[in-house]
Amino acid sequence: MKNGFDKVKLWVKWRLFPGLDLATRCRYRHVSRFLASGPIDTLDAGCGNGALSYAAYLHGNRVIGVTKDPNQVRAARALFSAVGTDPKRLSFEVCDLYDLPKLDRSFDQIICSETLEHIRQDDLVIRNFYEVLRPGGVLHLCCPFALHPEHHLGRVDGPEDGGHVRDGYTLASYRTLLEPAGFQLVCKIGLGSQRLTQLDRFLRNIRNRTGDLAALPFFLITRRLQQLDALNPPVPYSLYVQAVKPLPAAKEPGASAA
Repeated sequence: MKNGFDKVKLWVKWRLFPGLDLATRCRYRHVSRFLASGPIDTLDAGCGNGALSYAAYLHGNRVIGVTKDPNQVRAARALFSAVGTDPKRLSFEVCDLYDLPKLDRSFDQIICSETLEHIRQDDLVIRNFYEVLRPGGVLHLCCPFALHPEHHLGRVDGPEDGGHVRDGYTLASYRTLLEPAGFQLVCKIGLGSQRLTQLDRFLRNIRNRTGDLAALPFFLITRRLQQLDALNPPVPYSLYVQAVKPLPAAKEPGASAA
């Protein structure tokens, strides 16, 4: 009986994937479009429910999603196993981003979405990304926009207890973080308009009061309205950037090794 109930839960979860949170769905829809396609190696750093890991998988990538939360790993493995993904191309592991080099693997692409704002030593994690990324590889980084009213609360160095250590990032603070590590920032896009934020807040309030099941009809309505959401609003909810690890400089003809 329990096994049958678990199958029903997984079926419902998959039908609603990647969840009822409209901001998460916004990132899934838009960030997925910028991922590279083909048989490349992708790391989803702070994979959560595996939404962007799965997006990279659909692009033909070999993907490993990591998080330090073993419950998230178990849930992701169960869900994607149930829907028949290839475990040789999509896997999930427990790994703290501070310990990333211990994976002893390198990648062509790294995804890190809504994770870095929870980490105190974000500069160390960025250096770890640079270390495990192959030359010419791309880091897809998405975090809360620090000046959005819902994020702009004055947090700069909070405790690493699961909440936000800092409010988020601006384009300037991204540059301050990424460029000293060696990354070149090549693209930035604002995600989440005021309309989306209002719809998401409305839905979250209903979910908190009545639960996800009772909120489902409202979700189905707001999901349709969410399609009207546009990129690069004046004050985005999240700020997505692409940063590249440069290729080694080519030697000039006739140059000799020192």
